[in-house]
Amino acid sequence: MSALLVKRDGYYVPGIVGYMMIAAFIIMILLFGAAVSGNEKKLSSKQIAFSGVAIALATVASMIKLFQFPMGGAMTLFSMLFISLVGYWYGARAGITSAVAYGLVQLILEPYIINPLQPIVDYVLAFGALGLSGIFSDSKNGLVKGYIVGVVGRYFFAFLSGLLFFGTYAASYGFKGFFGPALYSLAYNGIYLGAEAALTLALLSIKPVRKAMARVKTMATA
Repeated sequence: MSALLVKRDGYYVPGIVGYMMIAAFIIMILLFGAAVSGNEKKLSSKQIAFSGVAIALATVASMIKLFQFPMGGAMTLFSMLFISLVGYWYGARAGITSAVAYGLVQLILEPYIINPLQPIVDYVLAFGALGLSGIFSDSKNGLVKGYIVGVVGRYFFAFLSGLLFFGTYAASYGFKGFFGPALYSLAYNGIYLGAEAALTLALLSIKPVRKAMARVKTMATA
């Protein structure tokens, strides 16, 4: 167990074997993404390059935290927007593939593990849900619609993780009773995700930004 997970200050981080497993899983995810996309066609080298750049930008943006909570979760500088772009460009399957890979990168860079099953919900499912932005890739105002769906998807899994794995902390923050853990998770995750989403949607409401995003999509899909 020590090679897979190493305890640190009350929570766990991946050990050597853990990091090797994460790296192997990232490679598998990227190979899958290279093989298929939302329209069942192989991704071109250009699509892989644009997806890689989006993951890199999201990773850098995730390190710029406007505020951070003590048990994970932070309002970042548009990191969810950057990773949502892949789905907006190439569809839901490519978007989810890239978002899961991004989640695993987050697990490597900033792990916070208190239960062996928790990383699946917090890093694979929650971040992977941002790829649902691809549902509206061909729609009018598709980026805004897709971003909202992706954030709601991430919020659902973040709420589920808070309820299942962090609910014991609810009473410490004044959320008591049968519904305390659920209300605690809704509030805890809603604050940082909602704040970042509101800031991002405000940015996307600016006409020059919308035009720039449309031009980038044209470059990515041409």
